[in-house]
Amino acid sequence: MGPKPRAAIWVSAIGIAVFQVVGSFGAAANQPTRRGVDAFALVLVLLGPAALAVRDRFPSVAVGAAVVAADVYVGVGYPYGPIFLSVVVALFAGVAAGRRRETWLLAGVGFVGFIAASAVDPRASEGVGAVHLALVAGWLVVVLAISEVVRVRRDRAAEAERARREERQRRIGDQRLRLAQDLHDVLAHNISLINVQASVALHLLDEQPDEARPALTTIKEASRDALHELRTALDLLRRGDDAPLAPAPGLADLPALVDGVRAGGLDVRFTPPTVSEGTIPAAVELVAYRIVQEALTNATRHARARVVTVGLGYSQGDALTVEVTDDGIGGRDDAAPGLDDAVAGNGIAGMRERAAAVGGTVEAGPRRGGGFEVIARLPVDPR
Repeated sequence: MGPKPRAAIWVSAIGIAVFQVVGSFGAAANQPTRRGVDAFALVLVLLGPAALAVRDRFPSVAVGAAVVAADVYVGVGYPYGPIFLSVVVALFAGVAAGRRRETWLLAGVGFVGFIAASAVDPRASEGVGAVHLALVAGWLVVVLAISEVVRVRRDRAAEAERARREERQRRIGDQRLRLAQDLHDVLAHNISLINVQASVALHLLDEQPDEARPALTTIKEASRDALHELRTALDLLRRGDDAPLAPAPGLADLPALVDGVRAGGLDVRFTPPTVSEGTIPAAVELVAYRIVQEALTNATRHARARVVTVGLGYSQGDALTVEVTDDGIGGRDDAAPGLDDAVAGNGIAGMRERAAAVGGTVEAGPRRGGGFEVIARLPVDPR
C-alpha cells in the first residue's frame, strides 16, 4: 500500500475540520455548564485538522499539535466533543508512518497534560476522578494498539507484494535464460543442417540436379523451423510474461530429430528407449532431448564424424542415461581451433547447466579409441 495522494489528505483534513466545528457547537448545546464555543475554541478545534493536513510529511508534528489543542481545550473548560477525533487520526497516522516511539511518547505526555488540564478545568464540578482517567488511558491504549495492528498488517501486505514482484521478476529472468538456451540449441542445430544440405545441393546441382531436391527440401524445412522458433521467442520477449512457448519436445520427438540429421548424410544409429508415456518427468525429457540435439549439432559442425551413436537407458525409479558418441576428430590435438570449437564449448556448458537444473550431470570429452562422447545422467525424480 503506497502513500496517500496529497489531495486525499487535504480532503480528509477539511472533512475532519468541518465535523469538529459543527460537532463542537452541538456538544455546547448539550453541556450548558461548560464554557461556550468562542473564537479561541474554534482556533483550538481547527488546530488539529490543520496539522493533519501535513501528517504524511510531519507525522510527529500532527500528533503533538492535536494533543496540545485537546489538552488546552479541556483545561479552559470548553465542552467535551469531537476535538478528540484529530487526536485519534494523528495517533494512527504517526504509528502508520513508522514513528512509533515518538507517537507513544507524545501520547503519554498528552495523557499527563490531560490530567493537568482536568485538574485546572474551571468548569469541572468535581475533582479529577480515577475512573474518568482510567477510561481516557484505556481509550488511548486501544487507539494505539489498533494502529499497531493495522501497521503490522500493512507492512506484511507490502512485504508480500514485494516478494511477489521479486518472484515474478525471477520467473521472467529464468524464462529468458531458458529461452536463450533453447534458441542456441534450435538455431545452431537448424543452421548446421542448412549448412550441410547447402553443401550437398551445391555439389549435386550441376551434375545431378534432380538429386539436389531432397537437400533443398531439408533446407526449406530447417529454415522454416528456425524462423518459427525465432518469431515465438521474440513474441514472448515483447509480452514480457513467463507463459510457456509451446509444448516442450521430449523423447517422442527424438526420431524426427535423428531423421533430420540423417538427411544431411550423417549415419546416426539410434534405438528409441522403451519407456511408458508419463514415466519420466517432462522437464527431464526436455533436457535429454536438448542434450541429444546439441551433441548431434556439435558432431555435424566440427567433428567430421561419419557415424554417431545415440543411446538412452532407463532404470526405473532411478535415472535416465543419455550417451552420444561419434568417430570424428573431437578433442584431437590436430583439430583446427576456430568458431565451431567455441560454439561447441558453449554447447557443452549449456548441456551441463540444463542437466544441473534437474539434478543431473554431464561428462563430455574424447573417448578412448578416437572420437568424442557425451554421457548424461538425469535423475527421474530430481527432488
